[in-house]
Amino acid sequence: MTSDISPSSKNLSELDEWRSLKIDQHPQWVNHPDFAQVMRELSTVPPLVFAGEVDQMRADLARVANGEAFLLQGGDCAETFAGATADKISGRIRTLLQMAVVLTYGASMPVVKMGRMAGQFSKPRSSNDETRNGVTLPSFRGEMVNGFDFTEESRVHDPRRMLRGYHTSASTLNLIRAFTQGGFADLRLVNSWNKGFTSNPAHSRYESIAAEIDRAVKFMEACGTDFGPLKTTDVYTGHEALLLDFERALTRIDSRTNLPYDTSAHFLWIGERTRGLDDAHVNFLSKVRNPIGVKLGPTTTADDALALIDKLDPERDPGRLTFIIRMGAATIRKKLPAIVEGVQKTGAKVVWVTDPMHGNTISVPSGYKTRRFDDVADEVQGFFEVHEALGTFPGGIHVEMTGDDVAECLGGSDPIEEAAFADRYETLCDPRLNHQQSLEIAFQVAEYLARR
Repeated sequence: MTSDISPSSKNLSELDEWRSLKIDQHPQWVNHPDFAQVMRELSTVPPLVFAGEVDQMRADLARVANGEAFLLQGGDCAETFAGATADKISGRIRTLLQMAVVLTYGASMPVVKMGRMAGQFSKPRSSNDETRNGVTLPSFRGEMVNGFDFTEESRVHDPRRMLRGYHTSASTLNLIRAFTQGGFADLRLVNSWNKGFTSNPAHSRYESIAAEIDRAVKFMEACGTDFGPLKTTDVYTGHEALLLDFERALTRIDSRTNLPYDTSAHFLWIGERTRGLDDAHVNFLSKVRNPIGVKLGPTTTADDALALIDKLDPERDPGRLTFIIRMGAATIRKKLPAIVEGVQKTGAKVVWVTDPMHGNTISVPSGYKTRRFDDVADEVQGFFEVHEALGTFPGGIHVEMTGDDVAECLGGSDPIEEAAFADRYETLCDPRLNHQQSLEIAFQVAEYLARR
């Protein structure tokens, strides 16, 4: 007997199971008068990324899982619509490319580059509400949900913002592709940018690495190397798949395979607050073909990790699943080994990535939320120490960063002081590494990789 249900219609039906499950951190907008129309429009717009690109990233991440490449992901904590300008986007891409060149040299292997860009417009919050001077309003959840201004009108969960998020993501992706395919990514140009970083006396300890890279480039030029292929590069995009209404609307059935792909980004991740095994976010992302990440915080056990592997990567396909570790500098050396050992014993090939930002957030007397650069660097070092001790591969780094000269994280070799926050603190959510601090982290990671 043959079924009268096509593979594509069956896949579409399964994609809606999440609607009946527990869901955290989701906007309250289903009763908004424009919700249904927004969903219809998003279901028919062109994809932001294509299934073939997603497959290529999954293959690249398989190389990371097998210890043959390294993953670099960076970008804003939460993107803003106003920040989607050519100058802002080029600054972030430039910083990401500079970091990638340093890491490529240190690791002596390819670096898979992913921007936390073109879709990172929503954020989980610890409380649904915020109170100021006796007034309580919904918390700001990113510009795809509501506005930052503390007014009743601004803080309404408005589904129309998803349409603006889609179109802003599309224009951001256009610029990313133009920059990375149009000569902006030329290895020689990126290398020259790093000379400016190491010319600062505060960064003199990294000058020897930069000089080695420069000699390698000059050697290739002297040998008549064809720099044509080195003028372009691939930069993938990823964001937290928090707004399942948006993700479901952007999911398409691939005509080649009859399988569902979430075309809002190449890579999607589940946050620490929404990784409940039987909850909506894990259920939905278990259905799509994209490579998937899961944030693992200090409460995670080895059993938790193994259950997530069974749910999200039952076929044990290298490149499918990435564990993004966010435990804090004081905790990672204690908590991570048991998780890695538990996964290692099963033979599962996941990508191990450190997120040294989210476990190290503090508040200072002036009221600003910040991170200490030394804590960020220490968590990165702890991540490498754990993997070195266990003989496993530390596959990547995931940082909140910007290409701008902001003052949001304390310290660094050219230190940021708290007094600078008053004039140069720009983030709407979590503090980011600035351009100089991002490069310093890249040079430190390159040193770790070079010693492996």
